[in-house]
Amino acid sequence: MPPVGYLRGVRELCTRHGIVHIADEVLTGFGRTGAWFACDHEGVAPDLLVFAKGVNSGYVPLGGVLVGDRIHRVFTERPYPAGLTYSGHPLACAAAVGAIEAMHEEGTVAAAARLGEEVLRPGLERLAGHPCVGDVRGIGALWTLELVADQATKEPLPTGGPEMTAFIRACLDRDLLTLVLANRVHVAPPLNITDSDAAIGLAALDDALAVVDRARSAFEPASAERVAFGPA
Repeated sequence: MPPVGYLRGVRELCTRHGIVHIADEVLTGFGRTGAWFACDHEGVAPDLLVFAKGVNSGYVPLGGVLVGDRIHRVFTERPYPAGLTYSGHPLACAAAVGAIEAMHEEGTVAAAARLGEEVLRPGLERLAGHPCVGDVRGIGALWTLELVADQATKEPLPTGGPEMTAFIRACLDRDLLTLVLANRVHVAPPLNITDSDAAIGLAALDDALAVVDRARSAFEPASAERVAFGPA
């Protein structure tokens, strides 16, 4: 997570020096962070904003770019003679229109913001009590756990090592599909997930992290307490 003011600072530097400001919102766009776009959290308007994935919930592959006035004015005077075979694909665009309409009707963006603050943040921060968790960070419905060998030094658990392998296997055994990159566990559930289903996922993570704790120790302390999660 960038510190507060970072995105505004980047925007100001780009403006001052005539640099085109491009926001990559392929992963973060369309509600994932609890706002329509991540740059909205600081009221930043980039010159170009690229998107994909969330624009139509991934039902049909689609990507696009939003263009600000500064860039648009250039191409009103200087044509850009280029295109792609599938540009403006009617099926993909229809899926996008449907998804965006549903997000408005169902209040998906606000739901993602509430999910992050009321369910995921407190639930994941409680999981930070596991000795193998070195950091918890995120916003809206996009979070990351970092698994470490030492909480003090933040030494990461080795990629492909027995602990990370045990963690992934434990998640699969509990029907939890996770995106694990190196020692980072990414938590990005559907934006319309129910609180009760989110609690089930958090409980599965809790169990899997306990497996890692045991893999790092020759014995399981008798005083160890399991974090309890239940339906909202």
